[in-house]
Amino acid sequence: MHPPELRAAFALCGAAFALAMPARAEEPAYRFQAPITVEQPAAFVQLTLPASAYARSLSPGLNDLRVVDARGERVPFALLTPRADESQRVEQQREAVLYALPPKPSPDGAWASPLEVTVQGERISVKRVGGTASVANAASGGWLIDLGERARDDPPPQSLRMQWSGPAEFSAAFTFETSDDLRSWRRGGAGQLLALSSASGPLTQPSVVLPAGGSRFVRLVWTDIAAAPRVTRAHVIAATQGSRVLDAPTELAFSSTPMPVGKVTSDDDARALHFDLGGALPLVQVDLQLAPGTRVAPVRLQGRNHVDEAWRELGASVFYRLERGDDVSRSPPLRLGTQTRYLRVVPDKRAAALDASLTRLVVQAQLARVVFAAQGQAPYALWVGAPQAATSALPVATLVPALEDERPRFGRAMLGEWTEVDAVARAADRQMRLSALRPWLLWTVLLAGVAGLGFMVWRLTRSPKT
Repeated sequence: MHPPELRAAFALCGAAFALAMPARAEEPAYRFQAPITVEQPAAFVQLTLPASAYARSLSPGLNDLRVVDARGERVPFALLTPRADESQRVEQQREAVLYALPPKPSPDGAWASPLEVTVQGERISVKRVGGTASVANAASGGWLIDLGERARDDPPPQSLRMQWSGPAEFSAAFTFETSDDLRSWRRGGAGQLLALSSASGPLTQPSVVLPAGGSRFVRLVWTDIAAAPRVTRAHVIAATQGSRVLDAPTELAFSSTPMPVGKVTSDDDARALHFDLGGALPLVQVDLQLAPGTRVAPVRLQGRNHVDEAWRELGASVFYRLERGDDVSRSPPLRLGTQTRYLRVVPDKRAAALDASLTRLVVQAQLARVVFAAQGQAPYALWVGAPQAATSALPVATLVPALEDERPRFGRAMLGEWTEVDAVARAADRQMRLSALRPWLLWTVLLAGVAGLGFMVWRLTRSPKT
């Protein structure tokens, strides 16, 4: 049998190890809950998470999300990945002006122009020779086509789309030239207009593809006048490549917050503006709304997710607000691809400091979208706020096998007000206090154990039976 002193020492050491060992993993307790209101019912319902969900999540990557029904049973859900923007071809169309050419060119091979052109600076004035324009000349050798003046920002014309009143079937070859002033002409190319009848309907080829350069005038000459159609109109086609946003980010605005508690160790700390986004948001772009007046602000942007982390560089930009009378010009946003909670805007030392009360941060955040199966007993709720929770989200292909076919049929839901579970909040606060005290308790127990062992050794050395 061990002496009482030895048993006491073993008991103290056991208590020390019990404090050092982590608690056994159990079913996670979720601290926050919010009701889900289904606005448009469907087999699968989509919910866009608000920024408040990120603020209450205690696990990286929103791993602590859970969707439950009215009985608290799990509802299968998945996180939707944002889709890339869809490329689009945007076509602009405007009507051109047609002028009939004479049946034949002059003996020297030049075509008599039906127009007079006057150049005044960058403007070209066009006047028809001999009266008003007419396009009813079926015996013309071709057409002089005025594409019209093009604004500085307009895309260059890429083709002409011709219209005619007859015949029902034809095949007419042509050549064409281009010019800016009706004096010097450049070869444009050749082509063919045609119309054919078929059992499925008429087949037509009405386009004249224009060369690059964007000349104003086109002279189209028929190879065989007898085969030419009765042209009535022509349209200038200018196409640009654009994109359509499929999953638009959410715009959020923030006012500056006080600098976190701590010593000012650098000039950056003193001059910077601090912004708390409430949660680690996936940012697409950021912008600064500056105070009224003309302002130019070269800045660096820094970010971090926790107040005890070091700042990391996110990018640099020059934000401005320029007033020219009634016109106000603003700088474009700075594009980012990062996830962060705290932002710090550090002005360049050579520029003026920013007014904290009048400067606002506007961010575009690609907030997550949740899709869940409408199974179980409504109403549904979203749980969040369990730091050790394993992810409950399924792969989206598992939840929705034919995603792109099903997406247009998704229902729609919105999230209600958050409530906090008191018991979980008290347990979390108690655990936080215990975590803060655990090192001190551990050292106290260890020192007591060492003292007990020392006292036991002293007693044994003084005992006559030793």
